[in-house]
Amino acid sequence: MKRMHIHVSVDDLDKNIGFYSALFGAEPTVQHDDYAKWRLDDPLVNFAISNRGRENGVNHLGLEVESDTELEEISARLNQCDIENIAEKGANCCYAESDKYWTLDPQGIPWENFHTLSDIPMYGADAQKSESERSGCCVGDAKSASTAKQGCC
Repeated sequence: MKRMHIHVSVDDLDKNIGFYSALFGAEPTVQHDDYAKWRLDDPLVNFAISNRGRENGVNHLGLEVESDTELEEISARLNQCDIENIAEKGANCCYAESDKYWTLDPQGIPWENFHTLSDIPMYGADAQKSESERSGCCVGDAKSASTAKQGCC
């Protein structure tokens, strides 16, 4: 089973937690000073927000899968269509360790396709850096790819 993933950068985390909690009729399943996540079954979505110094708006989209097999199937489909996707195995991001593949859609929106392996106690591997030094966990290496290639799919 796949779950849609949406990550939005926000300027006021508390205000947005209130808004999305009302919208979804549920409190966040994960909440920290800089991040909140709702993992919902109705709608089937992994919806996250953070105030990590990025421009407000859609940070990235993605698909959360339940197994490495499903993750590798997504990567294989993209490769088969000559769409670049970059592996990031054992990544520490958004308070989780995950295996993931990053790609860019034709508009340049990063897509994070991932399988979560475990929870971790920090936002990402660069948690000790100052806000201005952070690489922007959650956009991964997709931004370094020149563009997502438009292929057969």
